Amino acid sequence: MAENNAQKKTLQQKLKERKFKIPNPFFYWIYYFLMGKFIMQKYKPHIKIIDGINECKGACFLIWNHLSRLDHAYMMAATYPRRLNIVAGYVEFFRSHLHTVFRLNQILPKKNYTQDIAGMKAMQSIINQGGCVCFAPEGMSSIYGTNQPIVPGTGHYLKHYRIPVYYIECRGQYCTNTKVCLDERINRTEATLRLLYTPEQLDEKTDEEVQDEINALFRHDEYEWTKKQHLKWTKMDQSCERLSDICFRCPKCGKDLTMDAHGDTIKCRACGNGARVNAYYEFEPLTEDAVLPESPSKWVRWERYGIIREIRKDPDYSFSTEVELGYVPPYHWIPDKKASEPCGRGVITFDHQGIHFTGTKLGEPFSFDLSYETVYSLIIEVATDIFGLYVGGDYYEFRPDEPSVGKMLLITEEMHRLHYNIWKNFPWEADLYEGLDA
Repeated sequence: MAENNAQKKTLQQKLKERKFKIPNPFFYWIYYFLMGKFIMQKYKPHIKIIDGINECKGACFLIWNHLSRLDHAYMMAATYPRRLNIVAGYVEFFRSHLHTVFRLNQILPKKNYTQDIAGMKAMQSIINQGGCVCFAPEGMSSIYGTNQPIVPGTGHYLKHYRIPVYYIECRGQYCTNTKVCLDERINRTEATLRLLYTPEQLDEKTDEEVQDEINALFRHDEYEWTKKQHLKWTKMDQSCERLSDICFRCPKCGKDLTMDAHGDTIKCRACGNGARVNAYYEFEPLTEDAVLPESPSKWVRWERYGIIREIRKDPDYSFSTEVELGYVPPYHWIPDKKASEPCGRGVITFDHQGIHFTGTKLGEPFSFDLSYETVYSLIIEVATDIFGLYVGGDYYEFRPDEPSVGKMLLITEEMHRLHYNIWKNFPWEADLYEGLDA
């Protein structure tokens, strides 16, 4: 078998050589029909079109604020019959339940947070054909129910092609499918389509102005939105499941990795502080003396404030944990809706010098060192109990033995901002850094 495989092209090689076209109308209609009639309707979608994209006869971009894994259905609902070439994370193309659908609908691959030449060429080929490239400038769906800064260089990229840029504003999608627990919850969702930039408007702006304007446009907190709308969500019995992946620090006793989160309850093992999450995504304290942020997104912001100060105060700051290593196999699809296949174990460490791994892969020693210059965040492809990284162009996933992904994510982002700051935080988050040296 090994000899036979040696003569075959890997799945990765085949994807790299694939030629992309505007989707076939028939296959695209099937995808649109199935998503619109049998999947999306249960989420009570409200679609508003201010500027119709079908009025644009040539190439264009469509961008959106990426709230959930089902956002693509809203893109199609708001733009049909315009056929979109949607950009998806590279590793998604090797998952057994997605690869055929992706091929039939000409989904474009992009390695998250990397200078992916093959992915950029695929996008350019669609533009050259007069198609619509649809991508999320944040590079990944929301982790906390809030938006992340868009990928550096997005402004320059949009200006370079000088074609219309349309925008779909999403609301409520994260509440239906959080990245912490993948259970589906039901209430109102919204998507609004408008023209964001004409070519002439892009000409009048600098790269930085476009970057800043999109970041400001994307500013959003799902928990604040659903509170303002006073929406009551269904199927909330698992509303806290794995919430400790991101809410890892107790707001009362301050200890890390002591939060247990199961069903609708999150509670600290050390001091008993905790809450239930009700049908409005609100915390209900377990005790009268409970100390709780307003929402999970505010909880993470408080944690970030602490991490920023810890790493800047301690030049020897280091965090290590044992992880299971996963990889993308070269000759078969990844089953069970996973994004990697276990291949080893080891210890991963985050310090001021970068990210370091020492362990085994497929029975052989395996190690790497990555710089925060090129790694400014972790890839949370499916859920918050696993994160991904590209090492030498290859995708790997890491499942820690303890729920610590959220902590490692904040360390990575704030180490990058301390030492390089290419992927800057928002201006409205400046108070997180008050009192610190620049």
